[in-house]
Amino acid sequence: MYVTPLVLWVLCTVLCFWEGSPAPHNVTLLFKVSNKTQSKSPPNTGGANGTQPLPYVSEDLDEPVPKDRRLRLSEEKPADKKECPPLGLESLRVSDHQLRASSIKRYGLGSHRGRLNIQSGIYDDDFFDGAWCAGEENKQQWLEVDARRLTRFTGVITQGKNSIWTDDWVTSYKVQVSNDTHTWKTCKNGTEDVIFKANKDPETPVLNKLPSPMVARYIRINPQTWFENGTICLRAEILGCPLPDPNTVFMWEQQPQPSDKLEFKHHNYKEMRKLMKRVNEECPNITRVYSIGKSYLGLKMYVMEISDNPGQHELGEPEFRYVAGMHGNEVVGRELMLNLMEYLCQEYKKDNPRVTRLIRDTRIHLLPSMNPDGYEMAYKLGSELSGWGIGRWNYQGLDLNHNFADLNTPLWEAEDNEQVPEHFPNHYIPIPEYYTMENATVAPETRAIIDWMQKIPFVLSANMHGGELVVSYPFDMARSYWMAKELTPTADDAMFRWLATAYASSHRIMADDNRRICHYDNFMRVGNIINGANWHTVAGSMNDFSYLHTNCFEITIELSCDKFPHETELPTEWENNKESLLLYMEQVHRGIKGVVRDKDTNQGVPEAVIVVDGLNHDIRTAVDGDYWRLLNPGEYEVTAKAEGYHPSTKSCRVSYENHATVCDFYISKTPKQRLKELMANGKKLPKELLLRLRQIRNRKLKSNGPK
Repeated sequence: MYVTPLVLWVLCTVLCFWEGSPAPHNVTLLFKVSNKTQSKSPPNTGGANGTQPLPYVSEDLDEPVPKDRRLRLSEEKPADKKECPPLGLESLRVSDHQLRASSIKRYGLGSHRGRLNIQSGIYDDDFFDGAWCAGEENKQQWLEVDARRLTRFTGVITQGKNSIWTDDWVTSYKVQVSNDTHTWKTCKNGTEDVIFKANKDPETPVLNKLPSPMVARYIRINPQTWFENGTICLRAEILGCPLPDPNTVFMWEQQPQPSDKLEFKHHNYKEMRKLMKRVNEECPNITRVYSIGKSYLGLKMYVMEISDNPGQHELGEPEFRYVAGMHGNEVVGRELMLNLMEYLCQEYKKDNPRVTRLIRDTRIHLLPSMNPDGYEMAYKLGSELSGWGIGRWNYQGLDLNHNFADLNTPLWEAEDNEQVPEHFPNHYIPIPEYYTMENATVAPETRAIIDWMQKIPFVLSANMHGGELVVSYPFDMARSYWMAKELTPTADDAMFRWLATAYASSHRIMADDNRRICHYDNFMRVGNIINGANWHTVAGSMNDFSYLHTNCFEITIELSCDKFPHETELPTEWENNKESLLLYMEQVHRGIKGVVRDKDTNQGVPEAVIVVDGLNHDIRTAVDGDYWRLLNPGEYEVTAKAEGYHPSTKSCRVSYENHATVCDFYISKTPKQRLKELMANGKKLPKELLLRLRQIRNRKLKSNGPK
């Protein structure tokens, strides 16, 4: 490259002039933070939207499963026609009116609390506690279940009381049955009453199968011994098959049966791969399976992509994701994702207009198992015996929902010092250096998710959990670090509340104001949605990280009271969630979208910042200059700005229709940027630009001269 000495001298002068001037607002600054949170991107990750994403290659689902001496994959459990399912104490199919007890300690420990895996509050003597507890201590106490029809009882599962304050559990019991509640028959082994061994701790479920099935309408658990330092308390589930009973006076409530021909069963790792392979083969034009990484034990984290052009990011088409199985024993989301894959494929082939429009206009990514190691642990024990905690964590014992980088603290510290957004960003907050170190306690599953977030410009997401019926939204971390819970809204609180309401209000059970609460919180009073930090604070959650490090808005959906429902419950769970799953995906088209282009070249500008007046949270454009900004209906002043460009502002109106308003921007380069590009390409400077540079230099000299 040949440059004249005059041009070099002018260039040096002009650049020195600019160096002494304040940085324009549209220039991205280097952020100064404390040593604790000094900005540093993870190695080899690139910007979230600023570089061409590395493509995830399609997976061969027939490849052999990795061999690890610690990894013994479960085999599919064959259907056993002799095994009876649970009556539904845990899943709440058995109502409170069907439970009675000989005595109760108080209402909060009544018979209606004697349900497997029911949880207590965090305070001693909460109104609702974690078990049925008898009011007296003798062998005449009992917990009774009315099956409401003749039932072939085959087994009983028990736990102790869930409490952080006391230790209470039953160590042995008898089982009795009756058809009229007056005459009772005790389960015998020959001529002797059977005394079943029960629990050795409060949480581990213990199954006792009856020596031979007993047919009756009522069944009682009659405690014989209990923990010597405690009292008579238990939680239970009953296994039984309903029998035809023409004399019953009850109209047996039928659960809604889906008309969709889907595979309703629990899928272990091998079966999950088979289903995803089958769906991909049935709909090869709209599906693709890829892996975002591996679990600690080497199981792949498979994603099903559903789009009219799988494998490609299309200009103007938003990216959506569902993530399930973060906690391995919360399996409803996992099975819903597999059902959703099947459903979208089948309905697309039937030309269902709603599904066709969704697939044509959205790139959908479904991750059914974020924690495959944890799921395998829970699956081996089964839906009733895995308890409340087995499989929740990954193989390392890490809770993945507490494992993301805490970006809330540096943001709030900068806000307290009035540095946002001039000197510290309100979006795309860099990952702290301590989190990227080799010895940082970061799970491989978490790293895979972060890499996924950084490669694909997701707009909207939901993180699926289980064990409650509520939708929570960011922030998940309380701003006051000493508070167990505190209302901590984001700048987009109104939008998050809408997103949470869209799911909760269309969920078949959440929308029922007469439903029973799952454990002790009555979320119906707040519309079944709650700010995460106002429920229980979580530092390093995926929701908060997604909002602060990428463009993506993410909520958490607690899908059902039962974390690991029996296979017979899965069709009902699909019906409960089907409409909500579709409606929530459609919300990705709410707000504004567009492309930020260079006015001279008409090329998209990556990493341009989109600022909405009045909302202290910006987003950035993807590699092609396209963007999506979720907003509620209204009129907004929107500014597009990028380093080396003059900002552009326009008014954008969001309607109540469920489609995004197009709001494109054309921005012009600054003289400094033009000069840099000309010099980099070895081109001669135009005469008018040389004259302009001389004028700038003369003004600079005059301003610095003697007064």
